[in-house]
Amino acid sequence: MSDRKYKQRGYQDESRPAPRPDRPQQPRPEREGPRSPRMMAHRTIVRCTRCGQILDPPFGLAATCPKCGSDLHACGQCAAFDPAQRFECAKPIPARIAPKDRRNTCDLFEPRTTVERETGTSGPKDARSAFDDLFKF
Repeated sequence: MSDRKYKQRGYQDESRPAPRPDRPQQPRPEREGPRSPRMMAHRTIVRCTRCGQILDPPFGLAATCPKCGSDLHACGQCAAFDPAQRFECAKPIPARIAPKDRRNTCDLFEPRTTVERETGTSGPKDARSAFDDLFKF
């Protein structure tokens, strides 16, 4: 009985070429933005948690969303807001602040920022041109 599991020719042959020595790894330069023309750029923005309107930070205690009018200096808008944590906050606070969607005077407030892709494409002018673009010959 052979000690090999498979009997095909070429499997675990002793006459294999030696592996190539690894080339020395050169550190890659750090880049911001797209790495190639096909990659989309990104941006860091703040959005309203209720309506999704893009906001311009920093904003004060009395700031409200220009679209829906909700308070912006609220726990629901904070980066530390986490419903799974004690007092629904990832930072240590002495007491629960309620309600979470109303204005408060928390000193630990930091607006929640997100990183989104910049997709600067505009839609078709009308339905007929979109149809023609889809089925053009």
